[in-house]
Amino acid sequence: MSNSSGPALSVGRSLLYLIVAGIAWGTAGAAASLIFRVSDMGPLALSFWRCVGGLVLLLGALALRPRRAVSGTPSRTERESRGRRTARILGTGIGLTVFQSAYFAAVEATGLAVGTVVTLGAGPVLIAVGARLTMGERLGRGGVTAVAGALAGLFVLVLGGGTAEVRPLGVVLAVVSAAGYAAITLLTRWLGRDGGGSDALATTTWAFAIGAVGLLPAALAEGLLPHTDAPVSVVLLLVYVAAVPTALAYALYFAGAAVVRAATVSVIMLLEPVSAALIAVSLLGERLTAAIVLGTLLLLVAVTGLALAEARTAAVARRREPVAV
Repeated sequence: MSNSSGPALSVGRSLLYLIVAGIAWGTAGAAASLIFRVSDMGPLALSFWRCVGGLVLLLGALALRPRRAVSGTPSRTERESRGRRTARILGTGIGLTVFQSAYFAAVEATGLAVGTVVTLGAGPVLIAVGARLTMGERLGRGGVTAVAGALAGLFVLVLGGGTAEVRPLGVVLAVVSAAGYAAITLLTRWLGRDGGGSDALATTTWAFAIGAVGLLPAALAEGLLPHTDAPVSVVLLLVYVAAVPTALAYALYFAGAAVVRAATVSVIMLLEPVSAALIAVSLLGERLTAAIVLGTLLLLVAVTGLALAEARTAAVARRREPVAV
């Protein structure tokens, strides 16, 4: 892909960025669970501090990087790209606010493993449906089957929640979070289809600024400063959440998602629920019931089916492309 404002990011590097982002995101819920255990901080306040911390770190990164020279009057294409940049920033900021706030609330309500699996399992389904409606990407029979399998996985998770491990409210919150995640992915991919240049670092910074402003009233109502007997641990966890699964991971994610196809992005992001589930069981003592395992497997198989369907569609499209002479 070409980039009018600089060299295009290669597909290989984009995939690496997405892999690192997925692994980093998998640790965010674990840090949130630890914060909830040692303090009375709520999910909205945690999301606010995550946005503020990420914003501070990204502003520092923007200040330190070399500035590009700007010359002449902006052309019509540049003016159009500014409008697209505004849409990207506003949409990403709102999507981020919904995504991470609902996710932390889901983790608090139903645990790290289930909250993460449902969020990242429902996300690809919503992405596939949204891509069909907004960008004309066909699902095909394989895609429809995969969507049905993902819905079945969610159904098993909800109905199998007779124990404390799965709570319907937490599942609903996770689906809301997935909707925010899907909106971000679709918007990033839609605006990046033509190869137009986008500044992932600046976009992420503005998005967190919007998130912090939007979350402030709710965080104040919930309680901005937590009561805790372990203030040092809470501060260290908040710094980690702001630095690794926020400032670093989101900047890498937006850079990679603008180049890689939406369905491929959703498959790579399966690293997050897998790593989160491992952390939940090995370090946080969460139990995996039969319903959780079955529902998780259905979700993972469904998303893999989406990836295969997307790969077949891409292969057919490449074969139909005219050969340049």
